[in-house]
Amino acid sequence: MATISSSEFYTRINKTLAGAGALITDPAGRVLLVKPNYRDHWIWPGGHVDEDETPDQACAREVHEELGLFLPVGRLLGVHWVPPFGDRPIPLVHFLFDCGTVPDGVGVILQEEELDAHGFFDLRQARDLMPSYLIRRLHAALDARADGTTFYLTGGSPAMAR
Repeated sequence: MATISSSEFYTRINKTLAGAGALITDPAGRVLLVKPNYRDHWIWPGGHVDEDETPDQACAREVHEELGLFLPVGRLLGVHWVPPFGDRPIPLVHFLFDCGTVPDGVGVILQEEELDAHGFFDLRQARDLMPSYLIRRLHAALDARADGTTFYLTGGSPAMAR
């Protein structure tokens, strides 16, 4: 039996993309969402985990870059494994953290290079702004925040029904 080098081993194994996001609400429980200029839907603040960065560090960095806010990154609300789709040929593992409650109108400085808008939205409004697989993640995150649990979801694509 031939042995392979560790570099060859790591070249052969499955690759996965990691992302991190922030669940932020206002005192009325509305969720802070952003509208990226490179997507046709809204999502919570966040992005990819960079090299030599943990998911919670990525979350804090993205909140600051996208919104100009320094918020404490709270507990992990859950993880969502999303299979490849569209132009993304590898799976995504998305970590969603509780970044607390802020007043509506808090001093957001929107990252204009990537984002067109932001706002606070209730669940009914969010359903009109986000694809169903992200609404599924949002429901799971709000439930986890309310009852102190952690969610784990699998699946999801723009065509996935709730």
